Amino acid sequence: MSAGTRLTEARSFLRRRGRAGFSRSKSSFMPALRITFCAVAAYVVAERVLGHQGPLFAATSSIIALGFAKGPRVRKVLEVAVGCTLGITVGDLLLHFLGPGIWQAALVLLVSILLARFLDSGTIFTTQMALQSVLVVLLPAPVGGPFTRSLDAVIGGAFALIVTMLIPGDPRSEPRSHLQKLLDELSGVLRECADALAQSDPTKAWHALVRARASQPLIDDVRGSFSSAREVARISLAYRRHRDEVGDLQDSAEMADLAMRNSRVFSRRLTSVINHAAMTDEAIEAFSEVLQETADAVEILAEGLSDSDSGARERRLSGARNDLAEIATRLHPKHLGIVTMEGEGLVLVFRPLMVDLLEATGLSHDDAAAYLPRL
Repeated sequence: MSAGTRLTEARSFLRRRGRAGFSRSKSSFMPALRITFCAVAAYVVAERVLGHQGPLFAATSSIIALGFAKGPRVRKVLEVAVGCTLGITVGDLLLHFLGPGIWQAALVLLVSILLARFLDSGTIFTTQMALQSVLVVLLPAPVGGPFTRSLDAVIGGAFALIVTMLIPGDPRSEPRSHLQKLLDELSGVLRECADALAQSDPTKAWHALVRARASQPLIDDVRGSFSSAREVARISLAYRRHRDEVGDLQDSAEMADLAMRNSRVFSRRLTSVINHAAMTDEAIEAFSEVLQETADAVEILAEGLSDSDSGARERRLSGARNDLAEIATRLHPKHLGIVTMEGEGLVLVFRPLMVDLLEATGLSHDDAAAYLPRL
């Protein structure tokens, strides 16, 4: 590889990294603003209102409680707040009886971890309790007394909880983003299946299966985002009115999850059909066209579910619903020119996937299934 080629690749890599970093920073601006406000406010209250000197634990407990981790936010905030407070209390108690030192710190850490595992199974709770307790032993004692740091941790946790409830961020944003990624990946799987069928290439069909199986992290991201979204929509006064919309989005996400899982079954069956040359040229052309049109409709569905404008969202969902319904009416082996048993089996496997997609647009199961022709 020449020096010029390596330089070009390095520049391309740096540009990609720069774009990805800028995108992360942009999406993290509001959470960063909340963390900054919460940490500074907790520190100021502990220092200027309560008179504590250098209340580091007030700021750190609020920063860790808010953070950028996924999952239910209130539980996380409470785990951190309680974990910090108990850890500092345990550390202060043992420090009072044992005094400072390395072996004392080791004993405090061991006791804190075992106590945390006894009280709760959460890893965040255990980590915070252990970390704070050992810091208490290793850091100099505060001027205000041994339990000043415990009160600082309570203040930091309280501010984090208040911020979580009052300015939590739009609970719909993250689920929309993850759901769009999942549906875009489903569209890509369907296009690979269409290309594999059109070219009678079983290797491409197998690649589509591998791609569909590799989508599990996307599915997990979607599920995790709704855990936080439901919680925020329930406790936040600003976003409580969006609870129904979050529920509708979750229903669509569950159907998208099922559709992706069914795409694995379909692509596996497609590999067998191609290997056995079980379809005529006319049937291959008709079915590959169905797959391409379905992929187009899934892209429209992804745009609709991720659109923040209610009017545009409804128009796109309606368009995706109409397109999918029209495709569903053609899902009969005879309509597609399929006469072999293996080809018929492929159509039968694809029909549940189509029902899942129609339900993702907002239809009930019975209404979605009604579009399929009787066999």
